[in-house]
Amino acid sequence: MAKLLIFATFLLVISGTCLATPDTKIESYVVYLGAPSADKSPEVLQASHLQKLSSIIPSEEQERVSLTQSYHHAFVGFSAMLTKKEADLLSGHEEVISVFPDRVLKLHTTRSWDFLNAESGLRSERLSRRASNDVIIGIIDTGIWPESPSFSDVGMKEVPTRWKGMCMEASDFKKTDCNRKLIGARFYSNQAESTQARPPSNSSQPQALGSPRDSVGHGTHTASTAAGSAVTDANYYGLAQGTAKGGSPSSRIAMYKACSLGGCASSAVLKAIDDAVNDGVDVISISIGMSSIFQSDFLSDPISVGAFHANQRGVLVVCSGGNDGPDPFTVVNTAPWIVTVAASSIDRSFQSNIQLGNGVLFKGCAINFSNLTSSLQYPLVLGSEVAAKYTPVSEASNCYPGSLDADKTEGKIVVCVSTDATVSRRVKKLVAEGARAKGLILIDEAEKNIPFDSGSFAFPQVGTDAGTQILAYINSTKNPTAVVLPTADVKEFKPAPEVAYFSSRGPGGLTEGILKPDIMAPGVSILAASIPSTDVGTVPPGKKPSNFAIKSGTSMACPHVAGAAAFVKSAHRGWSPSMIRSALMTTGTFLETN
Repeated sequence: MAKLLIFATFLLVISGTCLATPDTKIESYVVYLGAPSADKSPEVLQASHLQKLSSIIPSEEQERVSLTQSYHHAFVGFSAMLTKKEADLLSGHEEVISVFPDRVLKLHTTRSWDFLNAESGLRSERLSRRASNDVIIGIIDTGIWPESPSFSDVGMKEVPTRWKGMCMEASDFKKTDCNRKLIGARFYSNQAESTQARPPSNSSQPQALGSPRDSVGHGTHTASTAAGSAVTDANYYGLAQGTAKGGSPSSRIAMYKACSLGGCASSAVLKAIDDAVNDGVDVISISIGMSSIFQSDFLSDPISVGAFHANQRGVLVVCSGGNDGPDPFTVVNTAPWIVTVAASSIDRSFQSNIQLGNGVLFKGCAINFSNLTSSLQYPLVLGSEVAAKYTPVSEASNCYPGSLDADKTEGKIVVCVSTDATVSRRVKKLVAEGARAKGLILIDEAEKNIPFDSGSFAFPQVGTDAGTQILAYINSTKNPTAVVLPTADVKEFKPAPEVAYFSSRGPGGLTEGILKPDIMAPGVSILAASIPSTDVGTVPPGKKPSNFAIKSGTSMACPHVAGAAAFVKSAHRGWSPSMIRSALMTTGTFLETN
């Protein structure tokens, strides 16, 4: 009977697939119509958009004549659920500039700002005398955790009267969560799920609820990096201790939650840009982007379209360049009117010492809070030596899921390599931890200076040189042993800054004549505010969830530049986006790279 049910289900799936042909499949599309007209109100524009939809959607499906988003501030357009055939018909309208699928875009501190001050030879305390607190930074991201001390408004003056934004309420977010620092918070309920078919807005079916509150941590981190208030004694379970602050602590923050853990819908990002410009922000920070593999032209790239019109309205848009490096032609957000940011290291490293049984010490890169000590050594084995039954040696060496035999691995420190990029460090950690290993040493040249946060599990990474010596030690003795010590932070680490391994490289595919990225900023091991994590294994025993997190990516570099831009804007209120961009690029330190 069970076989019959499975077969029937299979037939249903196949028949459903056959019915949904590419031309009839209903998906979310964005329709871009260009600059706004002063003589048309939002109501008139929306009526016009609905009329366009009515003209191409069959009469028997008129319930689909509904706008999922309407753009009418900085630019004009809308998003709606359409078939490919209907989208093609709309693109032929005289007023329509482009129609493109509503794609899902990817989500791409205590010392970083001090490091930038030291590198530039300037002191922000001296320059801040000229700064005002009327500059507003719009952050388009995953939301915000308003209780973080980084968003305290102590000592800040009243909100600028030019501000036209709002603080949207939800079951877990009240208007009182906004203050004179966090002056605005919006959310868009059709986040990454907007690319999937769903009932129109006038449907009787319940719609997804939302909130400006951050449930990922990404938006809180970027917002505090750009304009967080100074927080003394900030740290991540004792690491990176110091005073955390944003690049422009006197600036205001407006959060536009257009993203979730699954990504960011193009239509929501466009709406967020449209709202931010109309609300009165001065700078927009966007730490998200399209895939470097499937880049679109500027008229089909939602960030490019939105940023163009924001720039026309005097709003500077700063974007992350992507994390698909080190290969060339991987940089995204390359439109000439966008400030595209690459990521660099700073002069701080997080090291976890690996002490072998013969007394030799190696410095691994890691963030771990294990309780291992130098007084006790553990058996050291290769992944291939503790492989599960019938598992290929290559899979066990790479710590593939299910590749390790827990009975052989328990209580030992496993050495794995990374010859298959499809198995992430997080997966390798979970595999070793699930096999009851005492720790994991990863040998991998890629990202060897980008620490992975493994919580209470001992997990350092070394490059091939150190890895070769560790393997030689294992082969030189009958009973190899080792211990992995908890992480310590190392200041004044050299050389710094270096281009981060993961940072996407230029040139831009559509702008080979224009150098991209434009500028580089700290994006490796950046401490900033985050949501208090309660995930098992991430909080060290006996500790409370931290209000801060250490993250890496061009997502972290982008708000550094946005904060610097806001700082310049505060001292030169009349400067245009191009002038601010020029000031940042021409006063940056030139760095030669290989």
